[in-house]
Amino acid sequence: MTLHGGKGGAGAPAVARMVLRRAAGFAALAALALGAVSPAQAAGSLDDAEKLRRLDIMLMVTSLRCRATADNFTSEYGQFTTQHLEELNAASDELRSNLTRSYGAVGSARALDRMSTVMANAYGQGHPWLSCGELKVVTRDLASMRGHDVLVEAAGQLLGDRGGAELAYARRR
Repeated sequence: MTLHGGKGGAGAPAVARMVLRRAAGFAALAALALGAVSPAQAAGSLDDAEKLRRLDIMLMVTSLRCRATADNFTSEYGQFTTQHLEELNAASDELRSNLTRSYGAVGSARALDRMSTVMANAYGQGHPWLSCGELKVVTRDLASMRGHDVLVEAAGQLLGDRGGAELAYARRR
């Protein structure tokens, strides 16, 4: 399934059908996640840690941006962070540890802050191809997913370029 028309152009019925199809795809991915390895069992890579950090920041920034709309998803974002606190903290710790090796203890805190600011600024105008309504559905479904590997895969797909954004989880039915 290819995502189209994130911020307009499609009529309300078409958008509703598109969001429902995405929700069904996320539900399928969530079902696959039940058997996934936990972050404590899986050795994550720095790329995985950065993807999870970027996913968290993207959802935080866009939820703040969308909070004054009919598609406010701050509650869904809160559920996401609660459900994935272990994975998100592990990703942050891994990034901090890597930066400490490169910049020392004091320099690593500044480097992580700069990295987080750059990530946040990238989403200040919203997600490049998902609307607030779509992000609400995505965030709700991410909150129900279990497993480090599945969350990293979803992050890679949601943070990818729109042009090649065929979401693999939608094919898993």
